[in-house]
Amino acid sequence: MGRQNIIADAMSTLKNASDGGKATCTLEPASKLIGAMLRIMQDAGYIGSFDYVDDRRGGQFQVHLSGGINKCGVISPRYPVGLDELEYWETRYLPAKNFGLLILTTSQGVLTHEQAREIGIGGELLGFVY
Repeated sequence: MGRQNIIADAMSTLKNASDGGKATCTLEPASKLIGAMLRIMQDAGYIGSFDYVDDRRGGQFQVHLSGGINKCGVISPRYPVGLDELEYWETRYLPAKNFGLLILTTSQGVLTHEQAREIGIGGELLGFVY
């Protein structure tokens, strides 16, 4: 059976592995978008390192968990968000002010809501992590 939403699959795999106290987990298939989201999570300290593994079927990411994820998920459908609407989505998906990240895809690449606010651009919501 084909996968419907590989980002949702990746986020639920991360959450389940983190909740289960696992040290590593495997996300497949790999994509540039998931790689960009993992980089944001790594920079913010939610996960440790991650490596791309070419399995000749679509690739995998081996993710080393640091125990920093309380909850993460995909935001579907991908709502278009203007700069002035970020506050609304923060209150909807994040538990407290200045706690957690919204991940957006923008014309400048994949960014956190804070980076998008600094640059002054909006985009489409991909997911959240805290």
